[in-house]
Amino acid sequence: MKNIVIFGAPGSGKGTQSDKMIAQYGFGHISTGDVLRGEIKNGTELGKTAKGYIDQGQLIPDELMIDILASVYDGFGKEHEGVIFDGFPRTIPQAEALKKMLAKRGHKVAAMIELDVPEEELMKRLVLRGQQSGRTDDNEETIKKRLNVYHSQTSPLIKWYGKEGIHYHIDGFGELDRIFGDIRHVIDHL
Repeated sequence: MKNIVIFGAPGSGKGTQSDKMIAQYGFGHISTGDVLRGEIKNGTELGKTAKGYIDQGQLIPDELMIDILASVYDGFGKEHEGVIFDGFPRTIPQAEALKKMLAKRGHKVAAMIELDVPEEELMKRLVLRGQQSGRTDDNEETIKKRLNVYHSQTSPLIKWYGKEGIHYHIDGFGELDRIFGDIRHVIDHL
């Protein structure tokens, strides 16, 4: 079982590369963004609470996210190839909570794969994604807030996972198949 944290700033290609990993390896996929957008779309209490945070460019409280993740993770059953965590963890306390949640099940994160993309490219990708998809959180003002949150609260995870010995840096700018080849190299050697 190879549980993977796919990591990077908003717009770094986490979703695109996750799709390729799912097709190649049969991994499960938990995208906190997709889960939360589904809750918001369905108008659930969680969705309403989450929308308040997201509209302000803020992170969802840890306890809430861990409960959601544990429930979705358990839905894959006891025997699976592994799960890609996409959009979580975003803070060191979340990484510690994820480690604890998985350990309770006798599982662990095998690798944290970081997709590193220059900031100006991230802005271009996210503005374009907003125009194409109609995602209301992909506007320039909210994107700047999300990138600031990423740099201040999320990027310290690179060092944290480095200390865990499972951080892998991938150049996330360039040809999709080259990027995926670099990711496959990491996964195949776990």
